[in-house]
Amino acid sequence: MRSSRIGGAGALAGALVLCAFEPWAPPPDAQPAVEIVATGISRPLQLALDGRILVVLSPGTRGDTAAEISRVDLEGELPVDLARQPALRIPFAQHAAATLGSLAIPSGSRDLYLGEENGARIFRMGEDGRLVLYATGLTRLAGSGGLSFDAEGRLLVIDYVFDPRAHGAEDRPPPGLEQFKDEDYRGPLVFRLTLDPQIPLPRRLASLAPLFPRGWGGRKGGGMLPRLLAVAPLAGGDLLLLGSGGHLYRLTSDGAFTFFARLPTAQYDRISMVTDRQGGAYVSGGFHTGRVFHVSPAGAVTTVASGLADPEGIVPDGRGWLYVAESAQHRVIRLRP
Repeated sequence: MRSSRIGGAGALAGALVLCAFEPWAPPPDAQPAVEIVATGISRPLQLALDGRILVVLSPGTRGDTAAEISRVDLEGELPVDLARQPALRIPFAQHAAATLGSLAIPSGSRDLYLGEENGARIFRMGEDGRLVLYATGLTRLAGSGGLSFDAEGRLLVIDYVFDPRAHGAEDRPPPGLEQFKDEDYRGPLVFRLTLDPQIPLPRRLASLAPLFPRGWGGRKGGGMLPRLLAVAPLAGGDLLLLGSGGHLYRLTSDGAFTFFARLPTAQYDRISMVTDRQGGAYVSGGFHTGRVFHVSPAGAVTTVASGLADPEGIVPDGRGWLYVAESAQHRVIRLRP
């Protein structure tokens, strides 16, 4: 395997990450046993664990809400018919009809962090169900695995700048300066936010320097970098990033952006990625692959399960189970990889 290293301002030059790799070979047909955890939930999108409670994010069934939150007690009797259980309906934000498509819960907290799908804002929901606007100033927040938390409890966020003029009204430049935005950066941004209660909310990310690319400053460039869909933490402060073409990249603590592995060629959208205790990662392939993959710490890709109907959100529970939102079947399943 050969990899190119892009660090600092080199990324802003729009350099391509070129890599040579072994052709991907299909796995054996053996499939792990699948157990049904929950049914009766319309198009589950993302999963997260709150202790032994599985939190499920879905768009809801009525079309008049930004999202619905359902909870499954994993110590109770399974499967659960969520159509017969109460769900928390989140209304559309004022003057906006953006749905919520990403979900993350920090370790040691019960707060939910929710991101607008292809939107500009992140919300925080406390234990009391109250929704607070946490951050603004994004242009296209990745809707699937675009939010995550690292081991230190910092919020990881993926944005994609497709038009620097697309910020909300509260983050636009003063009148008369709009023409200078044509020279701004277009491409992926990665933010890492410390949850400091002393910082006033909402946080204005449009004026915050990103973690990647380093030394940004709003300069032109970035168009040749991949569109990033998901982020997950690795040991030592490194991050694992997934591009829409199935390429995985490692962002090291010193700012280097390197090729790591490649999933089977497909269009990846509305997927999830989580790391395991051994330093590898699980990736849900979404609608176009119907598979769940495992990526070893060395970058070897294997198929954990195939033939699934649009696997989207995934989360391991630390007891050997991997929970998968099988969206097109309107259910959540679990399997032992």
